[in-house]
This record gives sequence, structure tokens and C-alpha cells, in this order.
Amino acid sequence: MEKALTQQPINLVKVVLFGPESTGKTTLSGQLARHYNTVWAPEFAREYLQDKWNNERKTCEQDDLIPIAEGQIGLENELAKKADKVLICDTDLLETKVYSEEYYGGFVDPKLDKAAIANTYDMYFLTYIDTPWEADDLRDRPEQRLEMFKAFENALKKHNRPYVLLKGGKETRFKKAVTVIDKLLSKKQNLYSFSDTLTDLDMHFMLQSQVMGQNGVFDFD
Repeated sequence: MEKALTQQPINLVKVVLFGPESTGKTTLSGQLARHYNTVWAPEFAREYLQDKWNNERKTCEQDDLIPIAEGQIGLENELAKKADKVLICDTDLLETKVYSEEYYGGFVDPKLDKAAIANTYDMYFLTYIDTPWEADDLRDRPEQRLEMFKAFENALKKHNRPYVLLKGGKETRFKKAVTVIDKLLSKKQNLYSFSDTLTDLDMHFMLQSQVMGQNGVFDFD
């Protein structure tokens, strides 16, 4: 498998927010990262495709999928080094594979297909479509939300991925996800923690950055 599409080994609990557009994945990723005092890997495709739209007035094309996949894994591998025991992933390559299948007549680049199946995570949180549709420059198919949801769920089942369905409001989803992650954490030992790699001097400067106001002025209020 190509190195650019391969996860780097690291002992973390890795979870993926997985599902159709506009189902609260990004919001929940941020909530969970704050709760566990860790980092989350955003969806690389959002910035990549927004730039393409802004510059070319074009949406996603088949040739974009490998660059998107490489960018996503690059983000994940880099942020994993800054995580504390848990890495929250706003998406993964299996999601890219699903979009490729649904938008391009079942086609998936063999490199993407291989990597999507080979890369592993401790749990997938499948987000249901009981959230309001929020339109933007990139989102489409609001009338096919249920069809897309089923495509995502079928992919998890087909590839035997562990998953939990998240439905309901933000607080309900958050509490269910935390319960699942706490159980995963209790089962793993010697998890990587970025904070353990920091020296006292590192911690000092991190604390400084937290209390610094704008223009380099300390804010102790």
C-alpha cells in the first residue's frame, strides 16, 4: 500500500465520525476533543474543495479523490503525534471510498480502495440524518439523505467495522459517544500521550500562550 495513504503506527484510541453531509460530525468532533483534552483531525476535503470552488467554480471531480485521501491521512498522521490518548477523526478513507462509489458509478481507485480497507480504527460513530440540512457551496443531494446514510451503514457492515449509531440532539449524541470512548480507554494500556512528551519548559510556554491576549499582551482577567 502506498505510504501516502497509510496510517503511521501509534498507540491511541482512534474514533471516526462517519456519515452523510450535514449530520453534525464536525460539531461533535470538536466537543469530544475538548472533553478529552486532545486534538481532532478535520475533514481535509472541506478546505480542498472550498478552495477549488472559490478559484474555479468547480465541485469535486474523480481526479480529486486521491489528493483528498492523501491529505486526510497526512492530517491524521500529523495530529496523532499531538493527541492525548484519543484521536477524534472527522472522517476517514472509507468515507471517501463511499463517496467515490456513490458519485462515480461504483468506481473506486484501487489505491484508495486498498487503503480504505487496510486502515483501522477502534470505533466508528455513524451519525444519523435527524439533523437539519445546512446548505453551503459544497453540499448537495439533500433529497437523498436516507439513501446516502444507508450507503455509509452498508459500508461499515460490509467491512466489519465496529460502529455505534448516534441519533438525537447534540447532548444525547455527545453522552453516548463519551460512554463508548471511556470503555475503549479502559481496555487499552500504555496509550500515547503528547503531554507526556513535553518538558517543564514546554508546559510553561503552553501556559503562556493560553493567557496571552492579542498583540502579545497578557490577559489575566
